[in-house]
Amino acid sequence: MDKLHWKLGLTLVLIVLSAWLLYPTINWYTQSADEIAKAEATHSRPRHMLNLGLDLKGGTHMLLELEVEKLSKKDKANLSDAMARAIEIIRNRIDQYGVGETPISRQGERWISVDLPGISDTEEAESLIGKTAQLEFRIVSESPMAQEAINKAYDVDEVFDKNGQLNPAVKKLLPPNTSLFRGEGEEGSSSEKFYVLEDSVAVTGAYLENARVETDNQFGQPIIAFTFNKEGGKKFERLTRANQNRFLAITLDGIVHSAPRIKSTIAGGSGIIEGSFTMEEARKLAIVLRAGALPAPVRIIEKRVVGPSLGEDSIKKGLGSALTGFILVLIFMCVYYRGGGVIACTALAFNLVLLAAAMSWFNATLTLPGIAGIILSLAMAIDANVLILERMREEYSLNKPLQLVIPQSFDKAWTAILDSNVTTWIAGIFLFQFGSGPVKGFAVTLILGLFIGVFTSVFITRMMYEFWLTSNPKELSI
Repeated sequence: MDKLHWKLGLTLVLIVLSAWLLYPTINWYTQSADEIAKAEATHSRPRHMLNLGLDLKGGTHMLLELEVEKLSKKDKANLSDAMARAIEIIRNRIDQYGVGETPISRQGERWISVDLPGISDTEEAESLIGKTAQLEFRIVSESPMAQEAINKAYDVDEVFDKNGQLNPAVKKLLPPNTSLFRGEGEEGSSSEKFYVLEDSVAVTGAYLENARVETDNQFGQPIIAFTFNKEGGKKFERLTRANQNRFLAITLDGIVHSAPRIKSTIAGGSGIIEGSFTMEEARKLAIVLRAGALPAPVRIIEKRVVGPSLGEDSIKKGLGSALTGFILVLIFMCVYYRGGGVIACTALAFNLVLLAAAMSWFNATLTLPGIAGIILSLAMAIDANVLILERMREEYSLNKPLQLVIPQSFDKAWTAILDSNVTTWIAGIFLFQFGSGPVKGFAVTLILGLFIGVFTSVFITRMMYEFWLTSNPKELSI
C-alpha cells in the first residue's frame, strides 16, 4: 500500500504538471486570429508552448548560400566550422527576434535551409537573417587628400559599381592606407555622405558583450548602447586615449552609422551607436550585434511563402487521420481485451498528454513528420500493453491467482518491451544524427515518445492494476 500511495501521488503530480504546461498552448491557439497576430507583433508569446511548424502554420522558407569565397583563410580551411557558426548565429538572431524553435539545417556544402513559421513578410526575414553584422571602429582621416577624395566622390555619377569596386577617379585621390566608406543615407540622394577611414581596425564587434536599445536624453531618439568584454574594453580605452579630438567612425557592414569626436579617454568598455533609426530598426540592429557577426555574407538563392490555407489543410488532414487511428485502436483494445484494454487505453491517453506537455516545455515545433513520430510512438506504447496483456492471458490459463499474474506478466514482458524500444531508439538516434529538417522532427518526437511510452506502459498501467487489486482482488476481465 505504501508503494501504491507514492505511485498514485507521482501520477497526480504529473497530471497537474501536464495541465500547467499545456495551458499556455491551449490558451494561445483558442484565441482569435487577430489576437494571435497582435500578440506575435509585440513578441509576447508564452515562454513554454507547443509551436506549429511551417507546414502547419504557414510562413517563409529560405535557402541561403554562404559566400565561401569571402571567408578568411582560416575559415576556408575549416569550412564545416564556419558553416556551424553561421547556422548558430542565424539561429540566435531569429530566437531573439521571437520566432521560437525555427528549423535551421545545413544543406550540402555551403547552403543553409531556414523555415520561419508565421512570417510572411520576406523583406523582414531577409533584413533579419542577411545582415553580416561586421561591426568595426575606425579612425576618420582628416587630411586634405581625404577631403579632396570625398569632394570627388560627390562629383562622379557612380562611386561604387555593382561589384562594390570604387571609382578609379576617387581611388587615386585617397591617402595611403585608407578607404572610402559610404555613410548612412539613401544612395544617390542629397543625404548621402562619404567618409575616408584608416584601414587599421583597432576594435571589432567580436569583443561585444551586450547591445541594447535606449533613447538619448536630448531628443528621445533610439540609440544602441553597447558594452565590450574585458579585453575589448582595454582595446577601446587605448584607442580613444591615443586619438583624442579625432573622429571615430562606427561602421556596420561597411556603412558608417555615426562618427562622433573622441573628447576624452573612454574607459569601462561601453559606448553608443547613433543614427536615424526607428525603434524597430534599432531593436533589430541590437539583435544582430548581440548574436554576433557572420563569418561571411549569405546570399538568398531560394525564397517562397507558404500560405496559411495550406497550413489549415495540413492541420485538418493530419489531426483527422491521427484521431481516426487513435479511436480505432481504443475500440479494438476495449473489445478484444475488455477490462485490461480499458486500462491500456487510459494509459495511452495519459501518454499522449505527457508527450504534448513535454514538447511544450521544450518549446518544440510540431510538424506533419512530427505528428507521424507521435503516432508511431503511441503505436509502440500500445504494443507494449499488448505484450503485457498476452502474458496475463498465458498466466491466467495456468490458473494462477491474480496477485501473481500481474507482477509475473510485467516481469516476463519487460525484456520484449525493452528490446523493441531500444532498437527503435537506435534508429531514431541515427535519423536525428544524419537526417535534416523534417527527418529530424520525426526523430525527436519518436525518441521522446518512446521514453514516455515505456514509462506509461510499465509504470502507469502497473499502478492501475495494483489499484484494481486493492478493491477487486479476484476480478479482472482480460
